[in-house]
Amino acid sequence: MSEKLNWFKYSSPASFYPLADKMIPWFFMAAILLTLVGLYWGFFQTPDVLSDQKQYYRIIFVHVPAAWMSMWLYIVLVGWSLIGLIFNTRLSFMLASAIAPSGAIFTALALVTGMIWGKTSWGTWWDWDPRMTSELILLFLYLGYMGLQSAISDPQRIDRASSLLALVGGVCIPVIYWSINCPDPNQCAALHQTSSLKGIEANILFAMLIMVLAFLAYSFAIIIMRVKNIILHRERNTLWVTEALEFKP
Repeated sequence: MSEKLNWFKYSSPASFYPLADKMIPWFFMAAILLTLVGLYWGFFQTPDVLSDQKQYYRIIFVHVPAAWMSMWLYIVLVGWSLIGLIFNTRLSFMLASAIAPSGAIFTALALVTGMIWGKTSWGTWWDWDPRMTSELILLFLYLGYMGLQSAISDPQRIDRASSLLALVGGVCIPVIYWSINCPDPNQCAALHQTSSLKGIEANILFAMLIMVLAFLAYSFAIIIMRVKNIILHRERNTLWVTEALEFKP
């Protein structure tokens, strides 16, 4: 029983690597299936008109999940960075490093789809309101994190410097959340709507949540694949990597 519950054994790159091989196909299949269901439901099972908006409102099935993922992934990045700094676990730093590109992609996707929505709905591509600006700052944080990692050659210095940057940048997440869920709209007036799941038509909510799960499964698959590459690169001089590559079918 203790062996089954001992998840700490996977904190070693050598133990995590074979586990990653088993997880990747399942997450990819889940991502494909959930994406097909979410897009089908969003385009064919939801109302044709939402309030005073036309068909372009369906972009929310990509925009909202991408925006949620951009923030959630940064929180996870900060979490792994903090664990790495406290316990000095190599795999924690590797996981944080693997998350950053996916977080940047989802943040850029949220910004681009938001700009398309803004141009169609409000007649402007960009408005420097707190919600859009804070999301742009989040993209810069992801890019800065990745840029810092590419600028340092020593892995230990990379891990600690980038983790500290991630922790400092974590203040951006509550700012984004507050700007979208501002208790007093008059204090943060903006074109962007407030975030609320109350009153959303059931089919729209279902499609949106399915797309969130699809993006989540995709993120797990890509991040785990990226972690595998990082492990192979950093552990390339170890015996277990040599044996794994030699005997891999």
